[in-house]
Amino acid sequence: MAKLSVIIITKNEAANMRACLESVAWADEIIVVDSGSSDGTPDICRERGAKVYELDWPGFGSQKNRALDYSTGDWVLSLDADERITPELRAELEKAMNGSKSDGFYLPRKSQFCGRFIRHSGWHPDYVLRLFKRGSGHFSDDLVHETVVLQGHAGKLSSPLLHYSYMTSQDVERKVEQYSSAAAQQMYAKGKKATLLDASVRGAWAFARTYFLRLGLLDGIAGFGIARMNARTTYLKYKKLMALHSAKPAL
Repeated sequence: MAKLSVIIITKNEAANMRACLESVAWADEIIVVDSGSSDGTPDICRERGAKVYELDWPGFGSQKNRALDYSTGDWVLSLDADERITPELRAELEKAMNGSKSDGFYLPRKSQFCGRFIRHSGWHPDYVLRLFKRGSGHFSDDLVHETVVLQGHAGKLSSPLLHYSYMTSQDVERKVEQYSSAAAQQMYAKGKKATLLDASVRGAWAFARTYFLRLGLLDGIAGFGIARMNARTTYLKYKKLMALHSAKPAL
């Protein structure tokens, strides 16, 4: 039987960790890399048998690569603290690890926004590469929206990975700020620039694309909320990029 390592990166995820860890309690090992939690997240993880490493924060991709380096299983499953493995998905994962020639697998992710699972808005189907053979994959070094870089063939599973991403309006605002800041820093590092017109036009386009082209209007008030969130994140990303250039000292 192939052995599985689950890797999770955390910061102040006490509200999520018990349910997340319970959903993968069957794994051979659980690796948690925490970056300065103040809500007891590391203790919760240790109580449930996870191996916990407390490190600084270099960005999403680099942090997940650190967690990957600590893993020892034949296969690696990367999870976020707000995601859950269902019994049906567990059965598919075990079958894939023990009877497939693929080197990795995409999981269909079913996400919730403020109490409602979303079927449109560009969120469904949302295939994410999360299961891969250790040694066949690593994470891109992106500060945000990191991806698995796989060497080999990837298959697809059918049972959804449940994602409880934005439970409250406070979650929405916190993640808008987090993702827009990281994206701005990433663009700045690549030498990109922006104007107020860029921020406004790109923010408006993010709303239109989500709400109309990706049929967010069929998700009702939740779809409008997602479109508004995407617009605000995009607008702030370019505004913050402008601020980074303004703060750069003149030579």
